[in-house]
Amino acid sequence: MSVNGDDNRLPKVEQVPLIIDAEFTENETINNSSDNFNEVKTQQTNRPLDLPFSTPTPDGRARIVTVINQKGGVGKTTTVINISSQLALRGHRVLVVDADSQGNCATGLGVDKSKVKHTTRDLILSPETAVSARHATAVDGLHMIVGDRSLVGLEQEMLRQLGRERRLAEALEPLLPHYDIVIIDTPPSLGLVTINALVASDGVLIPVQTEYFALEGLAMLAGTIREVRNLLNPRLGVDGVLLTMHANTLLNNQVASEILEHLPEFVIQPAIRRNIKLAEAPSHGVPIHLHDPNSNGGQDYQGVSNSLEQRWGLI
Repeated sequence: MSVNGDDNRLPKVEQVPLIIDAEFTENETINNSSDNFNEVKTQQTNRPLDLPFSTPTPDGRARIVTVINQKGGVGKTTTVINISSQLALRGHRVLVVDADSQGNCATGLGVDKSKVKHTTRDLILSPETAVSARHATAVDGLHMIVGDRSLVGLEQEMLRQLGRERRLAEALEPLLPHYDIVIIDTPPSLGLVTINALVASDGVLIPVQTEYFALEGLAMLAGTIREVRNLLNPRLGVDGVLLTMHANTLLNNQVASEILEHLPEFVIQPAIRRNIKLAEAPSHGVPIHLHDPNSNGGQDYQGVSNSLEQRWGLI
C-alpha cells in the first residue's frame, strides 16, 4: 500500500517463537502417514494431574463425601443413588444430601417430592431444620434430604450472609454422629452451593465419562479443589475417580488408559459400563440393586462400592 507516492509498506511479521513456561511446552507434530489417519488421538499433558489425597475421617462422626464434576451428564446422580443404596444394603447408616436443583436423587430413591416440607435449601438457610429435613427412602437405612427448584435462587439470598461458604457444614454437624457416611450430590456448575458442599466435605468422588474432554475437565476441577483446600477447607482431598458410561470402543479405552496412567492411585475399578438397566431403574423409583442387581450396571456398582467401603474405613 502506498501513501502520497511513498512506498510505506507494513513490516513483515516475523514468526512468533514458541512460548515456553515453567510447566508446559506446546509442540505441533504433523504426521502425513495414511496408516495413522484413523487412529484416535487423546490429550497429552506433560505431568500427572495434581490431586490432593484425602485424610481419614475423625472418630465418632460420619465421613462427608461430595460427588462432583463441573461437566454435566457424567453420571453424578446415578453414582450417588447406587453407591449410597449399596452401602445401606450392607448395613451402613447413610445420608444423601441432594444439592442439585433438578432433585433427581429423590426420584431415583423413591421419595415423593410433592410431600416434602423441608429441603436442602431450608437446611442451608435454617440449620435447625436438619433433623426434620430427612426423609426415608426405598432402601432401609438410607435417608435423604431432598433438593428441588428452590435451590436456583438460593445463591442470591446467601450473598448477604456472613460465613456463607460454611452454612452447609454447620447445618450437617449435628447429624454426623448418627451416620457412617454422608454423600452430597452437586449441580454441574461451580456456584456457591457447590462451594458449600466442598467446604463441608472430607473428600470428593469424581465421576468421569471416558470421552475426549475428560482430562481437561479433571484439570479444571483439580484447580478448584486446591483453591478450596487452601482457602476454606484444609482437610479436603480426593477419595477417588470413577470412570462412567464406559463402552468397549477405541476412544473409551484410550481415554480410560490415559486417566489410569495419570491417576493410578485415584482410579476406582471397575469402570461403570453403559447399561440400559441403569437408565430404567429411576423410573421405578429404586436403585439398580433393587431393579436388576445382576445387570452390568448392578455388578459394576457393587464392585465400586466394595472398593469405596475399604477406602472409607467402613469395614
